Amino acid sequence: MRKYLLTLFCTLLSIYSQAALIKGHVTDNTGQPLPYATIFIKGTTNGTTTNAAGQFQLELSAGNYTIVCQYIGFKKKEINIQVAEATQQLNFSMEPTNMQIKEVVIKAGAEDPAYAIIRQAIKKRSFYQQQVKEYTCTSYIKGTIGLQNVPGKLFGQKVDKSEIGVDSTGKGMVFLSESLTKVYARQPDDLKLEVISSRKSGGGLGFDFPTFISFYDNNVQAIMTQMGPRGFISPISENALKFYRYKLTGTFIDDGKTVNKIEVIPRRKNEPLFAGSIFITDDDWRIYSVDLQLTSDYQLDILDTLRIRQTHVEVTPAIWRIKDQVLHIAFKKLGFAMSGNFVNVYSNYNVNPQLGNKFFNNVVIKYDSTYNKQPHGYWDSIRPVPLEPEEVKDYHEKDSAADANRKAALTPRHIDSLQKAQKPVSVMNILWSGINRRYYFARDSSVKFNQLHIKALPPALKYNTVEGLALALESSYFINAGKNKSLVINPDIRYGLSNTHLNASTGIDFYKDSRVAGKWGRDQWSIAGGKRIVQFNQDNPINNLMNEFYTLVLKENYMKLYENWFGSLRYTRRFQTNSRLSLLAWYEDRIPVENTTDFVFFKNDNKSFTPNHPAELSNIPFYRHKALMASATFSFQPGQKYMEMPDRKVSLGSKYPTFTVQYTKGIPNIANSIVDYDKWRVSVNDNMNFKLFGEFKYHVTIGGFINSNNVQIPDLQHFNGNRTFFNDKYLNSFQLAPYYQYSTSAPFYAMANVEHHFNGLLTNKIPGINKMKWNLVIGSNAFYVNKDNNYIEAFAGLENIFKVIRVDVVAGYQSQSATQVGVRVGLGGIIGGMLKSAIP
Repeated sequence: MRKYLLTLFCTLLSIYSQAALIKGHVTDNTGQPLPYATIFIKGTTNGTTTNAAGQFQLELSAGNYTIVCQYIGFKKKEINIQVAEATQQLNFSMEPTNMQIKEVVIKAGAEDPAYAIIRQAIKKRSFYQQQVKEYTCTSYIKGTIGLQNVPGKLFGQKVDKSEIGVDSTGKGMVFLSESLTKVYARQPDDLKLEVISSRKSGGGLGFDFPTFISFYDNNVQAIMTQMGPRGFISPISENALKFYRYKLTGTFIDDGKTVNKIEVIPRRKNEPLFAGSIFITDDDWRIYSVDLQLTSDYQLDILDTLRIRQTHVEVTPAIWRIKDQVLHIAFKKLGFAMSGNFVNVYSNYNVNPQLGNKFFNNVVIKYDSTYNKQPHGYWDSIRPVPLEPEEVKDYHEKDSAADANRKAALTPRHIDSLQKAQKPVSVMNILWSGINRRYYFARDSSVKFNQLHIKALPPALKYNTVEGLALALESSYFINAGKNKSLVINPDIRYGLSNTHLNASTGIDFYKDSRVAGKWGRDQWSIAGGKRIVQFNQDNPINNLMNEFYTLVLKENYMKLYENWFGSLRYTRRFQTNSRLSLLAWYEDRIPVENTTDFVFFKNDNKSFTPNHPAELSNIPFYRHKALMASATFSFQPGQKYMEMPDRKVSLGSKYPTFTVQYTKGIPNIANSIVDYDKWRVSVNDNMNFKLFGEFKYHVTIGGFINSNNVQIPDLQHFNGNRTFFNDKYLNSFQLAPYYQYSTSAPFYAMANVEHHFNGLLTNKIPGINKMKWNLVIGSNAFYVNKDNNYIEAFAGLENIFKVIRVDVVAGYQSQSATQVGVRVGLGGIIGGMLKSAIP
């Protein structure tokens, strides 16, 4: 045994002694560092990239190598090296490329020589796009984001710089991560990523997904859709000559090949276009490298600047691939100034991996079981891009702080300090954000918390003609009930000062992650009961704020209400496939209520409030009665893709529509229930992104009553009308329709909501509007019950006004009345879409 151990030790020692670390700097001929230069072993795609300070490191076994250094705008340099020592120094001093301009006489009206080169590149574009049918490679990513400035206040509230992780001057690194990923790809769109290891400063998930930006594609996606929903036109796309001007700024020779540097110049602002330089080789007309930039002037959203630098290298004599890619981002808004870099280093290309027909499946991203458990020494051994001093410091400080917090977390003193560190309740909490209080405790070797939330005062004050001013206390209490379990208690108390009615109810939701047939999902059990006041249409077609404005200011009471004692029980299962099953049973003792006040801010004798009973349904009486109902709803979206974590799969969505099927039964003769009906509904909805041509959204529904023996007003099929200037239910409403005029119990109905968002198309050519990035949206909403009960409206509008607002001009044709035209305002745009859920 001793002999075998000695042999093994000697073998390991021999292997270790043959490994060497090559370190060095890359500078220009004046000694200035060249950031993100490409370093690789000649004849391979194995190598590294310099960091922002021009430093690099490369681990090699003993032997003779030719190390190549390549940097845009500089002559490629090769150095032969014999690797023997454990650590060796290798520096590169790069000379600027001697750009030569061929003497070309450009006559009046003649074009720059760059156009002939670009035309050749366009002809070869699809060949290079499809040249490699499948491949594998390894991707290392390092991402950093730093803040250069933080405002003292944001929306009137003081910004706590220590919570963000910056110093008192507003400067500091707020994000640092690195990852190593194995990439598998096959034409046209099969992709699988295996995250081998991932690390984020201070803990958590980093930026683990390689960003594949191919300028051989006609339409280039820049990191994520939100930065440019139309995508961006490649400088060598099929129609590039319509969008760009080109200028040949020089040529140079590399390994016997002539490389052309071509300046890419957008013809017009406000189009999704790049600017910068693209390098194209002669004869084979392939991309040699790119240095291109997107800005907010060219339909880049969220960020101000995105710069993309790529270096392509030879994998085989006929095939070149991206060796490294550097993304530089910059953002300056609302007093924040931020910039960052994401360095992608690709290596170990295999362009003929023979992966097999069944290799690709619905798992797109898979994390190794030890992806986040690697020691620091592991990262030092595999990292191709050296850390910079501030990055070393950030890792050390944040990892040490996280480790110290974990060790100290369970002590009573630490938990008490967390509790006391909460800020006292402020006026802004009461008037705007609501009151949040956390209650910390220790469990399972970590600190957990329960949380109380009380809604802010303005949403809690309500006014309608039934209750008058209603005082409401709306709260929720979140309880951490153990691993993958939680409990939420929602008590609501509401008192109407005019009708003196007290309504109080409580809902309890229990959530638990669990496995069904070995697959993860989430179960939710909900029980609720008490007394409440609700709208006849339980889709709540008019929100409280709009109702209050129209009632108090314009003397128009659109909200129609009834009270009920109720009890409900619901079970919901969200499957791993993102499908949802919901089973609900509920009982109501329905009580009619009447108007009890006519108070308004401005008296108007020409107007009077309408009765609380919907005027359009005056022929249907509403008396106190009891109703027992049950429903089943199932929604699913086929073709789901997944991210596979060590313990579960997480749905990433699908390119297919979402289908929903629902059946509801009114059950008579149980607990004095009088309702007796059966109704069904099937719907399909989807968002379809056509890139340059915009995004098309639709929601189509069919349904009806199989049995309508006893259908009360709350049970009818209501179509969400709107009589106010504000609309927040796009794709689920009719912007000019009355609220209850078309309510029905017919055996069949159909409705459709469609809209097309141009996302800058057309409006980018209108002066003034294009600078403000207001975007055109058009669409139509319609439903059909029968020849006497139908409605259609068409609209055109502008959205993304101040990033928040959408304004539509709508023309609605109703079967029983003349065509109407109106204007509707809502939330639409980058920020507006995020705010929709905040409407009370």
